[in-house]
Amino acid sequence: MIPLTHEQLLLLKQDRKLLELSIGLTPSAMLIDPLYIKEIEDAFDSFWLPNTLAFPDKHLWYTGWEIVLKSTNTVIGGMGFAGYPNDLGEAEIGYMIDANQQNKGFATEALQLLSQWAFTHEFVKAIIVHTYADNLPSRRILDKCGFTLRGDEAGLLTYKLNR
Repeated sequence: MIPLTHEQLLLLKQDRKLLELSIGLTPSAMLIDPLYIKEIEDAFDSFWLPNTLAFPDKHLWYTGWEIVLKSTNTVIGGMGFAGYPNDLGEAEIGYMIDANQQNKGFATEALQLLSQWAFTHEFVKAIIVHTYADNLPSRRILDKCGFTLRGDEAGLLTYKLNR
């Protein structure tokens, strides 16, 4: 997994292939659900770019992390936090996997890695993930990673993993 700097995010927004080549990766041909494309476009302008600029010392909590498949040296998805942990020590994670790479365990492995990284910080007490009730693959990932269902608000489920 590769967390992106502010400058790398700017390059990614401009052209994914340029970013991937600049960090030594083989350009990917990800198939991304249109719902996620809209979320990613919105994240650039309303979250990643302003927050990595505003909080450079905490940018790992505000950036996108590229999920790289080592065997092909290509990006197969993205993951990241929804910001610095809240006052309760909860850090929220979101993720997206290339449709061509789903159901192969990559999201499970990446979620475990990022959760482990977050728990290296003593102030992180729990990881939160939101997913829709009908997103059964995501729910299976959360179950495999030890998350427990903590809430359902109009079909948007909240899962939590305690330290």
